[in-house]
Amino acid sequence: MDELSALQWDDIRFFLALARAGSLSRAARALQVEHSTVARRVTSLETALALRLFDRLAKGWSLTAEGEELLGKAATVEAQILGLARIAREQDPMAGRVRLSAPPVLLAELLMPTVAALSAAHPGLTIELEGSRREADMMRAEADIALRIGLPETGDLIARRIAEIGYGLYGAPGLPEAPRRWIGFDDSLPGLAQKHWLETEMAGAEPAIRSNDMATMAQAARAGLGLALLPHFLGAADPALCAYPAHQSAFSRPLYLILHADMRRAPRVRAVADALVTDLKARLDPH
Repeated sequence: MDELSALQWDDIRFFLALARAGSLSRAARALQVEHSTVARRVTSLETALALRLFDRLAKGWSLTAEGEELLGKAATVEAQILGLARIAREQDPMAGRVRLSAPPVLLAELLMPTVAALSAAHPGLTIELEGSRREADMMRAEADIALRIGLPETGDLIARRIAEIGYGLYGAPGLPEAPRRWIGFDDSLPGLAQKHWLETEMAGAEPAIRSNDMATMAQAARAGLGLALLPHFLGAADPALCAYPAHQSAFSRPLYLILHADMRRAPRVRAVADALVTDLKARLDPH
């Protein structure tokens, strides 16, 4: 193998970094390597080309006439390689859109770390988040993946139980030991199991307010309006709220991931679904 056939893109990349930076230390910082690595790579390129590309000066490395001529050609090679990388990303089976429907409290409090990790790992992936309490019509492709608390009617869909979401009564510090003021669910979701449990637990007392939004209920509890039934991942993590175990009986709801059988064969949908299952299990069932 002759010297020219031994040219490597990495050597050209180091040459470009040094030519642009003007010093070993700045080029090393840009490449996140030792300055000796930069010098070795550039020397390797000079040997392969049998050309002196830099004058080693006390104040820095300066391009020779041959180095100046090579700089434009090397930049063209760089542009072509980056273009190939862009094409490869565009053909990445992970590139494209995945639509995820979930209750707003899950999107806001649990899912962002997973979404951020997926986005960082797959720049061509776009995750569309729909915060919805209603069941997305997945047969009509309103969503690729849905997260739902409680098992919905699935029909031809695949439902996978992920974890159990535990709930408790939370309120501001300083309430009576067995407070009777509470924050209720409104009637927009009459069949909601959480609503039935809370009304049974607080039988005989009228709610201070009602809402259909978990964030609003948590904020009302912080303001001292009474007890709110909140998932532990929300209530226990809030330093402005205290658990009131005098009213606690065991209450939990299963969390399901739902997707259409056809969609699980799409690599990007399957990857998002698998990441959600892994991360949510770790957060909700740590043991």
